[in-house]
Amino acid sequence: MSRVLLVDDEPSVRAALKELVQGRGWEPVLACSASEALEQLERADVLVTDFSMPEMDGLALLQAVRERDEWLPVILLTAHGSERLAVRAMKAGAYEYVPKPFDVDELALAIGRALEARLLRQRNRQLTVEHAIGRRLVFESANMRQVLAATARVAAREITVLVRGETGTGKELIGTLLHALSKRAAGPLVRFNCSAIPAELAEAELFGHVRGAFTGAVQARPGFFAQADGGTLVLDEVGELPLGIQAKLLRTLQEGEIQPVGSGRVERVDVRIVACTHRDLRADVQEGRFREDLYYRLAVVELTVPPLRDRREDIPALAHEFALRYAERFGSEDVRLAPALVERLVKADWPGNVRQLENVVARMVALSGGGEIGPDAFEATGAPAGGAGRPAAPPSEGEGTRTLRAQLDELERAVIARTMVAVRGNQSEAARRLGISRNTLTERLRRYELVTDAGEGAAATAGAAR
Repeated sequence: MSRVLLVDDEPSVRAALKELVQGRGWEPVLACSASEALEQLERADVLVTDFSMPEMDGLALLQAVRERDEWLPVILLTAHGSERLAVRAMKAGAYEYVPKPFDVDELALAIGRALEARLLRQRNRQLTVEHAIGRRLVFESANMRQVLAATARVAAREITVLVRGETGTGKELIGTLLHALSKRAAGPLVRFNCSAIPAELAEAELFGHVRGAFTGAVQARPGFFAQADGGTLVLDEVGELPLGIQAKLLRTLQEGEIQPVGSGRVERVDVRIVACTHRDLRADVQEGRFREDLYYRLAVVELTVPPLRDRREDIPALAHEFALRYAERFGSEDVRLAPALVERLVKADWPGNVRQLENVVARMVALSGGGEIGPDAFEATGAPAGGAGRPAAPPSEGEGTRTLRAQLDELERAVIARTMVAVRGNQSEAARRLGISRNTLTERLRRYELVTDAGEGAAATAGAAR
């Protein structure tokens, strides 16, 4: 439902505007002052404001709105005889002005046109973004729309951003969007997973090293900061960095300089930082696990990606998108998700969020023979059934990693087995269809015991038997 932010210091006018908006099927959001309206700006699709208000008038509010959201349509209500002010407002970026006392039908028509313009702009901007990142944006929920709108506003500003959210919510997507929508979009986008590198190697990976800096450094290597020069560096799971590296990261953020390991030379870099974490860094600061000064350097703007359980209306669209994606990848024909299956997916608990949903849908598509996939396929995945409104506690880190690895291995094995059956054991053709090298396929066949050293013939029967 479209939301119309109504701003007027007169209670009677606000009541009349509210009645008008509700009567047209829109959701009214009320504010009695410009400052209150700015606090609720992210909830609005259209802003309707009186011109004459104390402290901040409608024109000043319009200018403040333009600084925060250049695409939000603003309709000004002006007193009769204020045509000169109306012209100033239009030049300042107002969508429309309506004289007071307003005609109900005239104002409703103006709001309707503004909503249509807003929708067209959003669709055009979404298509532009999808082209830039090479993937579709799939969402239906209001809270994801707010996150993406905030991401678009922040992207153009040269500031560091901290992206928070549970594992699997899509923090890396927000990082990609921040780069694609920024002035640095033509520059490199580099990702560094702070939790995937041992502490003793993190410094060399981030800042680079010279030849002979440590055992095994047979040649100089630029670090991730140097690789991201002129672009964006996304630090995944930044809360996992050791305190010593945090201090050096802080210096780089403050001075724009790096010093490769083993070098006495300081290098200038021009890098925008986007930090992502599933941790509560404020709590880590209080417990001494994260530097307070670094936290405030990273969290100039903080974006939070909601968990999937708080945006269940996104699940049907995401599930259908994943089904189409993996049906094409696996060569499955006419794959459809039965309504009963989609209902089960919506009601399920997703401690692994979007990543877990994608994994489950991929497994169902891989193990299906095409056509409609029913709710029984969901039961076979072993995903948590759960129930709407009941958050599921995520598994422990070790348990979650093992479970995910086992699921991915099972999925890969099933896809390879099905492909080998389809090509009647021809490894060259199977490798071509899977998009991998012949050597990689041979290694996978032996790992999953789909073929013996004696030859290819065991693959089809082994795959079918399991």
